[in-house]
Amino acid sequence: MTISPQKSHVHRTVLSNGIVVLVTENPVADIIAARVFIRAGSFCEQPEKAGLSHLLSAVMTKGCDGLSSMEIAEAVESVGASLSADSTSDYFLVSLKTVTADFAEILALAGRILRFPTFPELEVELERRLALQDIRSQKEQPFSIAFEQLRLAMYQNHPYAMSALGDEATMSSLTRADLVEFHKTYFRPDNIVISIAGRITLDNAVALIEEIFGDWKNDARQIIPTQLPEVKLAPQQVLKHQNTQQSILMLGYLAPSVHSSDYAALKLLSSYLGNGLSSRLFVELREKRGLAYEVSALYPTRLFTAAFVVYMGTAPENTKTALTELQREVNLLTTEPLEETALQAAKNKILGQYALGKQTNAQLAQIYGWYEILGLGVEFDSNFHNLITAVTSESAMAAACNYLREPYVSLVGQKEAIDNAFNKC
Repeated sequence: MTISPQKSHVHRTVLSNGIVVLVTENPVADIIAARVFIRAGSFCEQPEKAGLSHLLSAVMTKGCDGLSSMEIAEAVESVGASLSADSTSDYFLVSLKTVTADFAEILALAGRILRFPTFPELEVELERRLALQDIRSQKEQPFSIAFEQLRLAMYQNHPYAMSALGDEATMSSLTRADLVEFHKTYFRPDNIVISIAGRITLDNAVALIEEIFGDWKNDARQIIPTQLPEVKLAPQQVLKHQNTQQSILMLGYLAPSVHSSDYAALKLLSSYLGNGLSSRLFVELREKRGLAYEVSALYPTRLFTAAFVVYMGTAPENTKTALTELQREVNLLTTEPLEETALQAAKNKILGQYALGKQTNAQLAQIYGWYEILGLGVEFDSNFHNLITAVTSESAMAAACNYLREPYVSLVGQKEAIDNAFNKC
C-alpha cells in the first residue's frame, strides 16, 4: 500500500488490490458521505447492448448475497441513511451518506451490493419495463427529441450517440446474463475509486475499507480497452416535425475532452453564453429581442470527445429568425474577442459556482472521486481554478475558432416553421 498526501486536504491511498481510496477529513458535521466510482460507463457498452449500464444501476440495489430488495431498503432506511446507484457516459457510481456512527454498517452493505449482486429476474424485468416507459415518454418531449437527433448526428457510431437508456430495441433485448457479464468484467478492485468525506480520519477510513474490500481479488482476465470509433466532423441539419407550441433549436459542435488544453476556455465560453439570467444568450435573445422562451448553453465534461451545445425554445413564427440569431451569437465568438469586463464576469461566475459546489461532504466526495476516475487526479481541483483564471480573450477566441465554426443543427417543431427555417438558412 502507498499513501501520498496531496497539497490539498485530500489523502490518496492505493490498496494492495488496486482500489484507490480518497479521504477528505471534515469533522465539522456528523455526516460521512462516500462515492464508489467504477470505470464502467455506457461507453463500455456494445451498440446492441445500449442501456445496459443504466439497467445495471437500476437493479444493483435490488438484491445481494442473502438480502432481498426489501431487506436492503430496510437496512438503509432504519438508520436514516441513503444508498443508491447510478450510471453515466464515463463511469458507474454507488453513493451513500449516513451519520458517522452508522457509516461502517452502511459501507459494509454497499460492499456486499458491489461485490455480490444477485440481479433477481423479477427486478430486472420490472426495471426494464420502467426504462421502456421512459424511452417512450421521451419520444413525446420536444427537447429530448431534438437532443437525441443531435447526438446521433454528431457521434454516429460512438457510444455517446445513444441515450443512457438505449432505445426500445436494445433495452428490450437485455437479459440478466448481460448484467452478470458486465459486472464480472468491470467490477473489480483495480477498476474502482472510493472517495470518502466527513468526520473520519485517514487511518480509520483505510482500515475500514481494508476490512470490507481488502480480500477482493482481481479477476485473472485483463480488461480489454474499449475500441471506440473515431468521431468525424460531418455537420448536417436534422429535423423532426411535431405539432408543438414552440420550436426547439439546437446547435452542436464537436469539442474536446476534459484532458484538452482548450477545455477551460470552452468551459468559460459556455458559461458566458448560457449560464444564468445574465448570460449573453439570455440577455440578447430573450430580454432584448424577445425571441426565446428558454435559452442556454452546455459543455459537459467528458472523458472522450465532448459536445458544445447551445439551444433555445421559440415561438413557431420566430423559428427562422431565432435560428439565425442563435448562430450569429456563436459566430461572434470567432470574430470578436470578449471584452475584459465580460471575460472577468464569466470567470467570477464559473469559479463562484464551483466553490459553492464544494460545501457538503457529499459534494466533496463526488468531485474528488470524479477527478480521479477521469484520470485527472485530485490536484485538478486547484488546477481548474488556475486554468480558468489563465483564460484570455485571445485564447478564448482561438478555442472558438478551432471548435465553434461548423455546427450540427437540430430542430423540432411545426412542419411549416421548421421547413422554412431550413430552407432559408
